[in-house]
Amino acid sequence: MSSILQRVAPIGEARDREILKDASTYVYEQRPEGDVLAHLFLPAKDHGIPRPVVVFFHGGFWDSPTPTQFVPHCLHFASRGAVAVAAETRTSAKHGTGPLEAIEDARALIRWLRQNADTFNLDPAKITIGGAAGGAYLALLATMPTAKELPPVDGVDCFPQALILFSSLINTASKGTAMERFPNPKTAKRLSPTHLIRRKLPPMIFFHGKSDRITPFDEVDKFRRRMRWRGNSCEIVDFAKADHSFFNFNVSHKNFELTLGAADRFLVDRGLLPPEESEPEF
Repeated sequence: MSSILQRVAPIGEARDREILKDASTYVYEQRPEGDVLAHLFLPAKDHGIPRPVVVFFHGGFWDSPTPTQFVPHCLHFASRGAVAVAAETRTSAKHGTGPLEAIEDARALIRWLRQNADTFNLDPAKITIGGAAGGAYLALLATMPTAKELPPVDGVDCFPQALILFSSLINTASKGTAMERFPNPKTAKRLSPTHLIRRKLPPMIFFHGKSDRITPFDEVDKFRRRMRWRGNSCEIVDFAKADHSFFNFNVSHKNFELTLGAADRFLVDRGLLPPEESEPEF
């Protein structure tokens, strides 16, 4: 490698540091492969009342860390009085790991937030988790197993009160997306959200492009119908001719605003976010 190139800091790392400069970064888990980080965006004002939490797991399929994907969303929800979290998990590029380790980390993060509720003045009974693609999958795997399959650790569970999911990975079973990332097909099938549907799951909202070729819309629509058949609250906001990345701030500002506004209303309607203060009339 050229000595000039060796002296240049990696552009991606410098960019991430700049975008995350307003966050407070914490090590929420120490793993053999290295520390795992959470970037917390705190509301400007603390009124002393425990605050709701909104956690985002970035997209991709557990390959490279991209925690900055949901920083625009975190800034919005922090401005609305929530503790917003841009989460990292172990990835193959950084830690040499796969989806199983990422699932462990996602569950550990929710428990860590509840264990540190007093430190961050957050309400452990008002936690919303979400993400994109493989990150949405992590949110589902922290939610859908039963309490018997996913018991509390030190008396603390990882089940959220609601989910916000973008271009979600739903099917990792036969003919599903990313099945080859798992140790074997049997494990991929066992951990596929399509096989984990049960009653009494928290409300979910999906944002999905109808032209998504990576995580097909039809699979999410089928998932929604099966969820509702079991009495769960599950809705899809679909976007015609939109592809996998349609909702990102740097892809379509219009779609970003539409999905963010709908997600905000979804949480307000369920008492997980305070109503937005109206402008005074003159």
